[in-house]
Amino acid sequence: MAGRTADGLLCPGDPAPVGLFNAEGTSPFLLIGDHAGSALPRALGNLGLEPGEMGRHIAIDIGVYGLGHALAKMLDAPFVHQTYSRLVIDCNRDPDRVDAIPEVSDGTRIHGNEGLPVDARMARIGAIHRAYHAQIAAIIDARKATGLETVIVSLHSFTPTMDGTPRPWHVGILHGAGRADFAYALLQELRREDGLNVGDNVPYAMDDTDYTVPLHAFTRSLRYTEIEIRQDLLANGDAQQLWAARFNRTLVDALALVTP
Repeated sequence: MAGRTADGLLCPGDPAPVGLFNAEGTSPFLLIGDHAGSALPRALGNLGLEPGEMGRHIAIDIGVYGLGHALAKMLDAPFVHQTYSRLVIDCNRDPDRVDAIPEVSDGTRIHGNEGLPVDARMARIGAIHRAYHAQIAAIIDARKATGLETVIVSLHSFTPTMDGTPRPWHVGILHGAGRADFAYALLQELRREDGLNVGDNVPYAMDDTDYTVPLHAFTRSLRYTEIEIRQDLLANGDAQQLWAARFNRTLVDALALVTP
């Protein structure tokens, strides 16, 4: 049955679990896309889903892959992103959480995730989740060794409605503990933009469900922000380029506000 492979999760021909673009970029910003990919390991089949489900928000943060690449080029920043779908394992969740491998997502049953034995869960954690976070840590360590500052910018997208309720924000800036001054500065810069509805810890708030930023930024006392862009505003390459240009400007200006 799909989803029950314990050994050799990733086979020859499967993509690597981590995508890395512009690895040698010298910008202070490290761009991260936890949910940028929608691949499925061949050993897991289709997780019991109809093909159309893999293009929905339950499987991927729509538009983040293109946005991340465009912004990385403009900033000369590295962009590290997850290749596999969040339905295989959510790399922005503690792997010990039950919902790191969801059995239901926004009302859709993920049949290939139901009743997974421990060894099948551990195979996904080791091959995908652990490999992804090890790569992020290695990038930060390498940058530190060469004297490069690192500011973590985690990119996500959100649905225009949830449970029938419209979400009016164009973009949200998430922050929590740690060195949140940069996130506040970015919030300030974005609110200077004409016609932009900017949320402060909405439509989501950074809390104990988040994993990537706390793991890599809080523990190292790095500046950070988590950005949520409404996915209908990232629907095509032109839209992604427009948002990349906006962040190319506002990220730099925000960092200048908090840098002596």
